[in-house]
Amino acid sequence: MKRDAHPRLAWAITGSGHYLKESLALARLLPDVDLFLSRAGEEILAMYDIKLAGLRQDFRIFRDNTASAAPVGLFYHGHYHSVVIAPATSNTVAKCALGISDSLPTNIFAQAGKCRLPAIVFACDTEPEVATESPSEWVTTWPRAVDLEHARRLAGFANVTVVDSPAALEQALQARLRQLGGGQPA
Repeated sequence: MKRDAHPRLAWAITGSGHYLKESLALARLLPDVDLFLSRAGEEILAMYDIKLAGLRQDFRIFRDNTASAAPVGLFYHGHYHSVVIAPATSNTVAKCALGISDSLPTNIFAQAGKCRLPAIVFACDTEPEVATESPSEWVTTWPRAVDLEHARRLAGFANVTVVDSPAALEQALQARLRQLGGGQPA
């Protein structure tokens, strides 16, 4: 398999607003990031008044608009060195933990595993009580036991790091960049 000389970072956005702005701010600090948007991810961006046109200034964007998730073919040619799903809904975490790949983010997660690429997942539901910013205010949610179990299960996967905060996401990204021989985000 031919490898790209300069692999990129694949970053998926799902339908969660949980620290969405902070996650995108971290992505903007990194070089060579491609965004992979689920359909729900596109909806949530609009709810938080984040425009695709603005994102296109900083990222290459792949949208979930093909039945076969055609962009995953890039993984077979070494186009990516890592996958990040941030933020990840409980739905996406459950699908990843159960091996279901029926959206662009879950497909790139599956392909990362098949290509033995590291993945970092910022799971929204990792604690019994979660404070999160909705489009209009801060709210509290109480994840179900099944949501917490899926996050724990996913954390046990080889080459997968599950994080629970923007600070933990930043630390995981810094550790991955060090492994690749790069520095820290600016």
